[in-house]
Amino acid sequence: MPLPRFRSEKEAAACFDAHSVADIWDKLPATKQRRPSTKLEKSIRERHSRAKSPISIRLVPDQIEAAKKIASAKSVGYQTQLRMWIAEGIQRDSKTIQCVSRSR
Repeated sequence: MPLPRFRSEKEAAACFDAHSVADIWDKLPATKQRRPSTKLEKSIRERHSRAKSPISIRLVPDQIEAAKKIASAKSVGYQTQLRMWIAEGIQRDSKTIQCVSRSR
């Protein structure tokens, strides 16, 4: 299947939902990698810097190894897995605290 020209993003999305480019990947023309505009680059950097703040946390080596094994089995990075666990714990405990606060 040669890569068709699309009239809209909706048409392209429908095509790629129905077909895989894996069969023609090697036949696609090479393109020059483009840099994003300075404005877009700045926007991405600012959004990224607001998205996460670095912290330091001390874990015993066994905890790190366990997190790495679990994360690997889920095909995610272990730091991502740790962030997910922290987010889940915060969400769970926030609900518990809200319930306790309302009952008083």
